[in-house]
Amino acid sequence: MVDQRTPAKKMSRLATLQRALEQGTGRQVHRLVNSMHPAEVASLLESLPPAQRELVWDLVDPELEGDVLVEVNEEVRSDLIREMETEELVAATEGLEVDDLADLLADLPEAVNQRVLRSMDSQDRERLTAVLGYDADTAGGLMNTDTVSVRPDVTLETVLRYLRMRGEIPEKTDSLFVVNRHDRYLGALSLTHLLIEDPERTVGEVMSAEAEAIAPETPASQVASLFQDRDLLSAPVVSHDGRLLGRITVDDVVDVIRDEADHSVMSMAGLDEDADMFAAVVPSARRRGVWLGINLATAFLAAWVVGLFETTIQNIVALAVLMPIVASMGGVAATQTLTLIVRGLALGQVERTNARWLMTKEIAVALLNGFAWATVVAIVAMLWFRSWRIAGVIFAAMVVNLVAAALAGVTVPLLLKRMGVDPAVAGGVIVTTVTDVVGFASLLGLGTLVLM
Repeated sequence: MVDQRTPAKKMSRLATLQRALEQGTGRQVHRLVNSMHPAEVASLLESLPPAQRELVWDLVDPELEGDVLVEVNEEVRSDLIREMETEELVAATEGLEVDDLADLLADLPEAVNQRVLRSMDSQDRERLTAVLGYDADTAGGLMNTDTVSVRPDVTLETVLRYLRMRGEIPEKTDSLFVVNRHDRYLGALSLTHLLIEDPERTVGEVMSAEAEAIAPETPASQVASLFQDRDLLSAPVVSHDGRLLGRITVDDVVDVIRDEADHSVMSMAGLDEDADMFAAVVPSARRRGVWLGINLATAFLAAWVVGLFETTIQNIVALAVLMPIVASMGGVAATQTLTLIVRGLALGQVERTNARWLMTKEIAVALLNGFAWATVVAIVAMLWFRSWRIAGVIFAAMVVNLVAAALAGVTVPLLLKRMGVDPAVAGGVIVTTVTDVVGFASLLGLGTLVLM
């Protein structure tokens, strides 16, 4: 979803809307909501508790409903769809672009899907089927099949006459795609060159053959990287046999980037980026309870390690006081490394070929920080407990744990990715467990050897 208004303006709209709802001025709410962009309406709906959300949704004009449904997150969309009649849902799909319609159909009841497909003409149905044939998070799932293509042997003047006769071009069109008579992609003709070049020149003379096409199976994250690296506004999607299938525009890529950012942030806490912030208590508790349970299991593992050194802790209380310091420092260091590696994996910057170099670098960073901060803690421990042996134990334990944090922060996400598990989701729990277990084991183990 793309909201171009500043947060302050959006909050002002939200506050105004909530005041109007509290005062019962439905006409003001109706006027306010329907003067907004569908993405802004979607953002406001996601910001309202269920009761107020239902009231506002009832005031949205029918011709805006489809665009708003496309913009809201999946959980809110499902709740809104559940309350809509079949006829209302079918009407909401009218006029939507093919790629947006493909996203929406996945959440509609099967009976509604059949009604929608039957209401479309054969050409639009064929376009929609083409998009639905690909996963939603691929180039094929992102593409819009509404393109304008031209032949290389016609003149620019002919193309201009064709566009005038056509009367309109698809939104966000910056280039026309050049194909041969078998619909094989040859290159792109920018609208800029179409307007400024000699109209007697042919399309083949002016077109850019370097406008690289994207395969329909390309992951959405890779598509976003291509747009970023090449500063693209649009790009053609071409099949393996060279046929032009559709195009991807920058607005679709912005949505991908936003979704990936949400996914990264929410996954670190074991949450779903499509979760409704104002969902009911029981579903919310159930979703979060799963990860709390996993965390509890790992906490018991750390507690078991501590229990192995129960006698040591009873005799040397100072170690119990210092345990949180070792675990905390290791946890922060591991999270820093994990975040860098997960980001690198998402951007395609981390591969097996450079993983060893990264491992060496992170260990070096851990040793440098470990010696520096372990020295600080050791001095404090020496002044606090009047024991150079306790200071030496905490120094060694911190260095060991920070090195373990670096190793875990690099290796865990790489292993999870190889196993097909999202590192952003599971990585945090695992590396935290590693640093807790290693930190407690090193502190208490060294304490047992040196102090007992």
